[in-house]
Amino acid sequence: MPATTSPATSARTPRFQPSRALAASSLAVVLLAAACTGGGGQPGATSESTPSSTATTSTSPAASSSTSTPTRSASPTSSTTTTSAKPSPTHTASCAERLAASLTPSQRVGQLLMVGLQPSGSSRTLAQQVARDHLGGVIYLGGWQGSGTVRQASQRLQAATEAGRDRAATGGIGLLVAADQEGGQVQQLKGAGFSAIPSARTQATLGTTALTQDVRTWSRELTRAGVNVNLAPVADTVPTSLGAANAPIGRYRRDFVPGDPQANGRYAAAFVRGSLAAGVAPTVKHFPGLGRVTGNTDVTASGTTDSTTSATDPYLEPFRDGIRAGAPLVMVSSARYPRIDPENRAMFSKAVVTDLLRGRLGFDGVVITDDVGAAKAVAAVPVGERATRFIAAGGDIVLTADAGQAPTMRAAIQARVKASPAFARQVNASVERVLALKVRLGLASCGG
Repeated sequence: MPATTSPATSARTPRFQPSRALAASSLAVVLLAAACTGGGGQPGATSESTPSSTATTSTSPAASSSTSTPTRSASPTSSTTTTSAKPSPTHTASCAERLAASLTPSQRVGQLLMVGLQPSGSSRTLAQQVARDHLGGVIYLGGWQGSGTVRQASQRLQAATEAGRDRAATGGIGLLVAADQEGGQVQQLKGAGFSAIPSARTQATLGTTALTQDVRTWSRELTRAGVNVNLAPVADTVPTSLGAANAPIGRYRRDFVPGDPQANGRYAAAFVRGSLAAGVAPTVKHFPGLGRVTGNTDVTASGTTDSTTSATDPYLEPFRDGIRAGAPLVMVSSARYPRIDPENRAMFSKAVVTDLLRGRLGFDGVVITDDVGAAKAVAAVPVGERATRFIAAGGDIVLTADAGQAPTMRAAIQARVKASPAFARQVNASVERVLALKVRLGLASCGG
């Protein structure tokens, strides 16, 4: 998500059972088997500057912590991978279909919602909502301190999925637990147990091989805290002529190499490979790119129109590279791209999500929104419509920083399902994509 001054995104976790621990290592085998390898590294910008932070609720830099210049973490020691047979894509899809068919309509809709949890919030209260509303995901927002604290919250939230669903019927479908661990000013989980991750600009000075190794180390820290999804890497390219005037990305040095989509693609792919190797699902964002806007969609609707990007733009290449490397999720921005769709913001645009991302780029994984809970760019859109319009465009998971919005979104989706057979088919397809991801993450199974 874009950078702003309030708390940033949060994280999700697999259940802490022996089988879940094994699932993390087997995920690396499952997903890397489908991933393409990328090219060599190329140094990027050098010095690390610390812009004054502006707040955000989801994918923006954490405003609080003081920044220190992190040193590159040591390469991870060799680890063993499980020898259990990995599910084939066909088996995974078939299992996801069976799981989806076993869910009630309310349970299916819940799988498409991811809600935020702040450090000041109550994980017990949210766990009750997870069980009651059958929510499929949670994200840690606002800057959490210490792996132990995060792990405890993750365990409580995952336990709620077993209390709130029929384990025999659903296979005990777990939560997607997400965090925003890009690095630099966008790192929501810090303190004991978490490395100080440098910004993307500094990551690009390491070379792709070293970056992949470091990302694997950072991602293992996430798995130990019960986080299974990282809302990173950023695949946006900021033109050198715009630089820090690009509020969401350039200002916070969130792009790997300014003005160079080819280099950004190599580093995005390297980040994806490191994440997958540790059993964490990476998310390439913010499609089709926030590098050419001046406004930050988290805090304003002004300056959030990109009049340059087209369906054949070279700035799309980093997203394509991340997808080829095996990224199972893509986050869609809430900016406008009139050369692709003159009527709708990207997350509400069939031309962007279905025609361009799924069609031209061939992405068949999970598409997730940027925050639609507190973001000013979508504030004028009724809460329920933020969910239904995104799913109608071809998206899957609606991310809201405000858990209190989930009931309204659920009701709107359910009402639209009853009114429109075409929309109902889209919901079913989205649920199956989300469940297929959970099967690969070891959060659900069909037994056998």
